[in-house]
Amino acid sequence: MMHSDSLIARAREGDPNAQGKLVQLWYKRIYNFGYRFFFDHDLAMEVAQKTFISMHRNMGALQDATRFRPWLYTIAVNYCREELRKRRKNRAVSLDSYQPGAADESYRWEETGHRHENPERVLRQSELSGLLQQCLLELPEEQREVVIMKEYEGMKFREIAETLNISENTVKSRMYYGLDSLKKILVKNNITQETIGYEL
Repeated sequence: MMHSDSLIARAREGDPNAQGKLVQLWYKRIYNFGYRFFFDHDLAMEVAQKTFISMHRNMGALQDATRFRPWLYTIAVNYCREELRKRRKNRAVSLDSYQPGAADESYRWEETGHRHENPERVLRQSELSGLLQQCLLELPEEQREVVIMKEYEGMKFREIAETLNISENTVKSRMYYGLDSLKKILVKNNITQETIGYEL
């Protein structure tokens, strides 16, 4: 995700156009982070909206423009944790709640880049994506955060450590155990390398 330091500087000074541009650049990424964390369109929308409201209110507190990404993800992670605590109080998270054709399909469809491919192949990949997402939900929260940031968001270990306020070694440890647990969950759900078409 590329943007100039001057854009962030203008946003820090309260320029509404600059802040609006940052929302345009980052909204889909933050939404997708929330969606992968919860596998729930409404919760992902809620997290994204709260994240950018908080960004707007606290932009002036960002001291270093180069740290914008971990700063923004820190806000998103905190709201994800907040929503997760609310859900735990109300009801247990169910892996059976997902139904194909969710309202966020346009986001995931565009992200896969398969607009002009064989419909059957696209459907199969969509179904496999759903299965993988369900398996991801079975990871402990701390491991899930790291796996999503590294594997889906492409963040560096240093950025993840800064985002979560933990050491890089702790990030690497959670990543190792997270991927190991995810492989075991995939096997348990009969999802193999042959099933998904690439190495786990």
